[in-house]
Amino acid sequence: MNMPVTIPAKLSDALVSAAHLVVLTGSGISAESGIPTFREAQTGLWQRFDPLELATPTAFATNPQLVWDWYAWRRQLIADAKPNLGHQALVALQKYMPRFTLITQNVDGLHQLAGSYDVLELHGNIRRTICSVERIEVTDWPSGKDAPPRCPDCQAPLRPDVVWFGESLRPEKFKAAVEASEDCDLFLSVGTSAIVEPAASLAHIASRHGAFIVEVNTGKTPLTQFADESLIGPAGVLLPALLKILS
Repeated sequence: MNMPVTIPAKLSDALVSAAHLVVLTGSGISAESGIPTFREAQTGLWQRFDPLELATPTAFATNPQLVWDWYAWRRQLIADAKPNLGHQALVALQKYMPRFTLITQNVDGLHQLAGSYDVLELHGNIRRTICSVERIEVTDWPSGKDAPPRCPDCQAPLRPDVVWFGESLRPEKFKAAVEASEDCDLFLSVGTSAIVEPAASLAHIASRHGAFIVEVNTGKTPLTQFADESLIGPAGVLLPALLKILS
């Protein structure tokens, strides 16, 4: 049964008149594709590990095989996941907007698989592999028993192209996200906890510059009290409802 959705008139007006729409997505939108959040993935063989043992530069330096194996397992979890109706609605919204910026905290690449382009990936992409020293993407390496495998160029260990705890976001990515947030007139926060910084600051930056702030989430977050509108429910239902306003 389809969930009935009522879109507030102020939000409808803001969407129709928007010159620049910025969307920030978090793990909530990917959960609808069956991808567990980072901490939810601490199950089975991995339940005895703390995330800080698996996702920091120190952890990789101390036990690179453990970290590599953990991310290989997570890649397996993501490999069969498909974009959902929420991802697909954002692809369509991008076509309707004069300007559209999609920013994501997710590392699963589902936005691109759905057809979104020019996605600002704040935390990287688990599907990509980079050299741990040169930080260049590596798509092929000699087969062998090494885990992690070695960079064909410099022989440094390879690592997933994700931002670990204790690492800074790529400056150019966050700079672009801030500039888009300052420029937009409509900002959607979709499936985010509104806790993880610096991404959580983007909605507030947009608000200070006069944007209409909308939260789409299955529950309340620290952003809820500051948002102009808060839509409670799954992104796969609410985002298509927003799309219908334009289509």
